[in-house]
Order: sequence, then structure tokens, then C-alpha cells
Amino acid sequence: MNILKNLLLVSLCIVLQTFLPVCNGQTAGEIEAPNNDLTGAVANVLDFGAKGDGTTDNTEAFQKALDSIDPQGGVVVVPNGQYLFTGSLVIPQSVTLRGPWNSVTAHNGCRDKGLPKPTDDGATFLITGNANNEEGEAFITLNTNSVLQGIVMYWPNQNENDVPVPYPWAIKMRGKNPAVLDVELLNPYNGIDASQNERALIRNIHGQPLRRGIFVDKIYDIGRIENVHFNPWWSMKPKLFKWQQENGEAFIFKRTDWHYVLNTFCFGYSVGYEFGGSEAGICNGNFLGIGADACHTAVLVEQSAQFGILITNGEFVAMNGENPTQVVVTETNTGSIRFNNCAFWGPCEQIARLSGRGLTAFSDCEFAQWDRNAKGNFAINVEGGSVMIRGCNFQEDKNHVLVKETAQKAIVSENILRGAAKIQNGCRKACIVNNIDDAE
Repeated sequence: MNILKNLLLVSLCIVLQTFLPVCNGQTAGEIEAPNNDLTGAVANVLDFGAKGDGTTDNTEAFQKALDSIDPQGGVVVVPNGQYLFTGSLVIPQSVTLRGPWNSVTAHNGCRDKGLPKPTDDGATFLITGNANNEEGEAFITLNTNSVLQGIVMYWPNQNENDVPVPYPWAIKMRGKNPAVLDVELLNPYNGIDASQNERALIRNIHGQPLRRGIFVDKIYDIGRIENVHFNPWWSMKPKLFKWQQENGEAFIFKRTDWHYVLNTFCFGYSVGYEFGGSEAGICNGNFLGIGADACHTAVLVEQSAQFGILITNGEFVAMNGENPTQVVVTETNTGSIRFNNCAFWGPCEQIARLSGRGLTAFSDCEFAQWDRNAKGNFAINVEGGSVMIRGCNFQEDKNHVLVKETAQKAIVSENILRGAAKIQNGCRKACIVNNIDDAE
């Protein structure tokens, strides 16, 4: 029996040595890569002249490595190092550009003292091209079935003590099924242009985009955004961070057909989540567990589809600038937006200011800390459109709900109000019943 087992082991070793994929004289198992299960064509950027020394321009070497992969698909491996780029890259169809990280990393900054600097470990891309050219070509363009994974992207010429220098998008996603996974966008001016594609996947992204985080438009098949957190890990120096708070937009949604967004967060932007439209159409989607902190406007709705923007288990804080407001629905909106089981707090002026001709609904929500300057602001100010406020908890003994005569329809029912009820209604079609307050 032992002789038979030994013969089988020898035979297995011969088979593996015969059929294991080989690239430039190395087996796939010998190439430095984050996974040992690489299949298909495999290339190593070092074999095409790339140098991770922080000073050599790697644009040409990386593009040669990417273009070397057969159209049937494969992986370009990026070993540990600091790779300088003065130009842009295009990841061809069905090609993955993969660094050593299997999960999004974090590096030394104001939030994580004592961690390595971005150039101390892993594979860091040092991006310098197209400075002061916001409309230039994105640093990386993905195409159908192409993937970027396990990389740190860093703009070394940005000054953390000054107003940021404009750059184009860090990543542009095109084609069908492009994916960005486990990437740290440490300090891009513009993060990810996720427009003009189908079924794009953005998962496990950390960083501090300074002007725009993720932009979605012209999507005609469902896209997915998961586990994306934009925090000031790179810099909170006063001049730069003030500029970000006044100009930054974290998540921007224009024309999209049922985007699915899960576990996203941003801190310190002018607008946390912006919903609107473009010449291609308007926005609808499903948003679960999203958050915005220390913003001027946590949620801005300029337009939404009739099918709705559905937000569940969200948490929103507006506190910066003049008249910070958690939710602003503008007069251009004609669609529906619904908040379910969401929390709104922070020293804001108002929880919501609602206009337009659409519907805004709050169900089972928590409201706190509005009217920070004691001006007599109502938590929710309905200037137009229709509103439903049901089963919510108003935690302050302040003005609760104002429904103006310009509003179309209103339901305010079964809410818990701190202090005596302070609800004013001028709308002819309103149902305001069964609210519980502290009045005797």
C-alpha cells in the first residue's frame, strides 16, 4: 500500500511540473503576487522594465506589460515598490492589474498615527502627470471585464498645507463589468469616474478624494458600490480641509438605472450625496447603510426618478458653513426619495428643506440638534411637493414641522415630539394626526 501511495505522489509531481503555467521563465507560483491561485496568462511588470524605485517613470513599462496579455485575459502582477508615473495607463479588455493587497489598506495620516507611510509597504503608484489639467486623460482607464486591485494611489506633489492642485480622474471605468477592488485612493483631486459603463463594481475603497469622490452617470444597467469610505486620512490641515469642506462632493449620482450602494461613508465635504440628472436622464437607486458626517449638505436631491431613491439605515450629519442642512430637495425635483430608519444629528440649522413637485418621505427616523443658532427654524420645512413623516422621533423641544401653503400634500402622523407639538400647516391637502407630544 505504501509503495502505491509513493507512486501516486511521484506521478502527481510530474503532472504539476509539466502543466504549471510559465511566464518569462517563472512559474505562476514563483511570481510575487497577492494570490497563489492565478490562472491564465500572467505577466510581471518588472520583466518589462518597470522599477519600483520611486524615481523611474513606469508609464511605458506598465503599458507594455498590460498589452502583452492575450485578449482571452490574464493578470499583470505588480510586486512591492514605489512606481512613478508621468503619463496614463489603459487596462485592456479582460486584463487585471493586481498589486499585493488582498484587502484595502490604510496608511499613516491624521487618523492613523504610527502606521506606515504609503511608500513604506505594498505597491504604491506615485502619480504626477496632468497636473493643473482637470479635463485631461484619467490616470487609469478600465474597459470591459478589466480589473484594478490591491494598489495604493498617491499624488506626491499635492501640498497638504494648501489648496489642492487640480488633476483628472484617478480612475475611469468604461465598457461592461469593469471593477476596482481593494484600492486606497489616498489623496486624488478626482477619484473614480464610474460613468458610461454597465454593471461596474467598486468595492473596498478608502481614501480622501479632495474635489470629487465617485461620479456616476449614463448607466443603463445596474452598477454596484460597496464598502467605500472617504475620510481625511491624508490631511486635515486648515487651508486644504476648509477648501474641501467648501468644494468637495463625495458621491455624485446622475443618470443611473438602479444603482445598488452599500456601506459607504464620507467626512468633511460640502455635499455628501448628490442626486440629480443629466442629458442622459435621471437617478434612481437602492442605498443601504450609507453615511455622511461633517458636511454642509449631507443629501442634496436635484432630481430623482419616479421609481425612487430608497435610503435605508442611513446616518447623516450636517454642521459646516452657513445654514448647514441635512437634506435639501430643490425645486427641480419631480421624483421620489424615501428615508427609512435613518438618523439625522449634528449642530445643523435644519433637518430638511423640501421644494419641487416630487415626494419626500421619512419613516421611523431620528431627528436631533437642529436650529443650532436658535433662530426658530423648523426641523422640517416643506416649501413644495409632497411629504410623508410617519413614526419618527423628534428629540428636541423646538419647532418640529412647517408645511407651507405652497406644498401639495402632507401626511404627518404617529410621530413622537419633544415638548408641546410645534407643527404649522398651510397646505389644503394635509393629514396631521396621532402625533404624541409632552403637553399635558
